[in-house]
Amino acid sequence: MAKTFQDALKRVLKHEGGYVNHPSDPGGETNYGITKATAQYYGYKGSMKDIPMDMVERIYKNQFWDALSCDSFPFSFAFQYFDAGVNHGLVNARKILQRALGVKDDGIVGLITLNEVRKQPQFALISLFNAERIQFYTRIKTFNTFGKGWMSRVSGNLKYAADDMR
Repeated sequence: MAKTFQDALKRVLKHEGGYVNHPSDPGGETNYGITKATAQYYGYKGSMKDIPMDMVERIYKNQFWDALSCDSFPFSFAFQYFDAGVNHGLVNARKILQRALGVKDDGIVGLITLNEVRKQPQFALISLFNAERIQFYTRIKTFNTFGKGWMSRVSGNLKYAADDMR
């Protein structure tokens, strides 16, 4: 059975966890990885501890999955790209992809980037993409605080990739 957005979302939510308000996290108060500002943008006015799952799903689908056109990629890569968008933001996810492909990293995924994606075997694309993610993480000033968790996330994603490509 083909995997879908719902499968990708389950994985991301495992990474993101529940309610957090870590003082070193510039995103501030979050639940399921959704910041308070994002929830409010989507019309949510309640406590972040109580954000309903249907709103969480709608935000992830609109703001990340659809915004990155994940349905246009094989699921094995679509999940990796979606997860990067969630964790790094859309522009950074696009730039990470472009760096992995060796094309200009302008954050605009156009024909040049898409043609390079199509040329790559999935294993190579996912490996290069995650290598770029690791490099990106190590340059973040809060790496000493959050780096172990980020590396665990990439490790888990590589395991998902192996399962997805079987």
